[in-house]
Amino acid sequence: MFIAMTSRASGSVTAVLGPTNTGKTHLAVERMCAHSSGIIGFPLRLLAREVYDRVVAIKGADRVALVTGEEKIVPPDARWFLCTAESMPDQEAAFVALDEAQLGADAERGHVFTDRLLRTRGREETMILGSEALRPMIRELVPEAEIVGRPRFSTLTYAGAKKISRLPKRSAIVAFSAEEVYAVAEMLRRLRGGAAVVMGALSPRTRNAQVAMFQAGEVDYLVATDAIGMGLNMDVAHVAFAGLHKFDGRRRRRLTVAEMAQIAGRAGRHQRDGTFGAIAEEGPDAFLPEEILAIEEHRFPRLEHLFWRDGAPDLSTVDALIASLEAPPPAGVLRAAPQATDLAVLKRLADEPWVRDRLRGRGMVARLWAACGIPDFRKLGLDPHARFVERVFRHLSEGHGHIPHQWFADEIARLDTVAGDVETLAGRLSAIRSWAYIAQRRDWLADPAHWADRTRAIEERLSDGLHASLTQRFVDKRTTALIRRIGADAGALPVTVGPEGEVTVEDQPIGRLEGFRFAVEPGARAADKRLLLAAAEKRLGGERAKRADALIDAPDADFTLIDGAILWGGHRVGMLAPGIALARPRIVADRDLDCLDKDRRSAVAERLARWLTATVARRAPVLAALADAARDPRATAGFRSIAAALETAGGIAPRRPLAAALDALPPEERRRLRTMGIVVGTLDMFDPRLMKPAAAELRRALMAVRGQSVAPARDGATVLARGEDGAVVASGFRPIGAQAVRVDLVERIARAAHDARSGRAPFAPDPALATSMGLEAETIARLMAELGFQRLKGDAAQWSWRGRPPARAGASPAPARPGNAFAGLSELIGHG
Repeated sequence: MFIAMTSRASGSVTAVLGPTNTGKTHLAVERMCAHSSGIIGFPLRLLAREVYDRVVAIKGADRVALVTGEEKIVPPDARWFLCTAESMPDQEAAFVALDEAQLGADAERGHVFTDRLLRTRGREETMILGSEALRPMIRELVPEAEIVGRPRFSTLTYAGAKKISRLPKRSAIVAFSAEEVYAVAEMLRRLRGGAAVVMGALSPRTRNAQVAMFQAGEVDYLVATDAIGMGLNMDVAHVAFAGLHKFDGRRRRRLTVAEMAQIAGRAGRHQRDGTFGAIAEEGPDAFLPEEILAIEEHRFPRLEHLFWRDGAPDLSTVDALIASLEAPPPAGVLRAAPQATDLAVLKRLADEPWVRDRLRGRGMVARLWAACGIPDFRKLGLDPHARFVERVFRHLSEGHGHIPHQWFADEIARLDTVAGDVETLAGRLSAIRSWAYIAQRRDWLADPAHWADRTRAIEERLSDGLHASLTQRFVDKRTTALIRRIGADAGALPVTVGPEGEVTVEDQPIGRLEGFRFAVEPGARAADKRLLLAAAEKRLGGERAKRADALIDAPDADFTLIDGAILWGGHRVGMLAPGIALARPRIVADRDLDCLDKDRRSAVAERLARWLTATVARRAPVLAALADAARDPRATAGFRSIAAALETAGGIAPRRPLAAALDALPPEERRRLRTMGIVVGTLDMFDPRLMKPAAAELRRALMAVRGQSVAPARDGATVLARGEDGAVVASGFRPIGAQAVRVDLVERIARAAHDARSGRAPFAPDPALATSMGLEAETIARLMAELGFQRLKGDAAQWSWRGRPPARAGASPAPARPGNAFAGLSELIGHG
């Protein structure tokens, strides 16, 4: 009944069943290489990569392809494909194999393996690899298959429970969460000098580097998750279970006997026997006698059902798609698969009216379903992951149907740093996998090959950084020697953090905690440093958490901004970086904050952002107002151009380059400028509030972030000598002759002169205001000319209004000459 479900005509079908270390995968690789083409589907990207490397050595890199969700290496003449089960290509091949086919019983991914078991066939030969427990399923679902059993090459024996300190060399300790893995690895570092770490979330590059240390004997222990149970081959003599319970995505449960055997079977290679055991001698994480017997004799309960979901759902409408994905399986041993993440996300998005509005035709429904298939590599949970998928589909369903270049570039740029601890780097590595997955979709990006290379390069850098970080954190042979010498466990040594940040262990100073950065005591002996730091590590973590909480609750007055650095208590906690606007720079948290947990890091970042926003609003509100005005779609283009020019100049700019746009402004937009605080002066445009020392300092800092260096003027200066620091319009001073006058005072003089005149009749301005500011006679004369006045011939004290010629786009300033109302303006604009 199920043969009709296969995707194409098939040759012979063989099911090779048996426990671990029976050579099933090796046999499949040999059979594939004997055919003209072939495809093998694996349960893990790590395993696909491992076998890919082996086949490349046999067939050459130009004939072998690797296809996973996050990585595709497909040469033009590729004949042999190594893939994850989800990524097996729908194309004809002489040979097809499915590894670990018993995963059809897995609640999350089982429907994928069942679909491949039923539908994917080789033209000449098909091979199904799996546990002996799969036998009844093969008989029921693939009755034409020849079933071949294979015995284990070596003996697997229970060796009892052993404490970590008594584990034999070449042991692998298996835990079921990242936290447990790190805790065990840390204990081994203290007790045995170090351990390699292997987890399913690691990239192949990191995993291979860690395993290489173990294989080369640089460390004698390996700490891993149950990922090692899926065919990853390592020279392990003993497998120790740190626990026998795991969280399977829905609940915490005890491992099945088959799962225990799959993991324990990694012990022993080929003809060398292996052993397994537990860390706990009794309690819930100790083996039961019947479990031990079943593992040793490879006798497990037969599978009674596999999970199924339609592998070729109806894509005509979203409702038809959901209905086909929730359709019951054919009668028999198949069971409807529990709702997987992709279907849950699809149903969530299908409830959005805007999503349904964009589903015009089968092609867009297929695109939505493909977007829902983005794996939740970061393990964020349904809601955050659904929001991420929603944003991706929004881009895929509008315009040219491509994800915006800038968004993609900005998101991966945030991940392109190897700063931080193991957890931080592992988190970035998980995150970059999502973007690598997207980059492998050929129709989602305008230049997918470029972004695939970029994401792969970032993953490699993060992988190298994570390997280095894992090695640094969990490998230290000198620690063991020191522990034995002092006869104590490092974790038992008392650690004290003094009121000034001094850190001591047993009254021995080992350094200082400066803000969040730990500085090692210069006089500490090199042989003692690592042990003492390890002893202090947990205590310092608590102290840093307390300091982070204090920072989050600190008043604004406790923060300062110096040279683009945000200081708290005199210690740097962040740096400003260019943002979307001058007044809205990004805040890059200091890398010393990477030691904090994710929630505290987020809260600290939010506190720094609130402080910066409040500081700009208090000292220089015009800068934020200009940023909003420059991007206001309701304003005229001329108004936005003026606001943008002023924002770029930090709120102080010469008037003449903007004269044409100013003349075209309607009255209401002129009023809006005044409401924002902008003075449209005779020579310059500015906000007088920016002349205050605190505002000027903040303005200089924000402009420096964008590479605009603004020299500060002398404190309290109103007039500077030309050429002196700050004697430019960008600093708020207009050069006039041999002096430079603060722009707001220039405007006061201009107002006074205009108030004194009556039309074009000659008048004698009161020189008291200008002279009280310290302006020289020549400066006053030059300024009056710049303002549009002309000295009367024969009476040096009398001036008349000559007027300003209208500014013309592209017109050059009039040349400087005596009596010209705009004499020297080209020189002034050049300095401005």
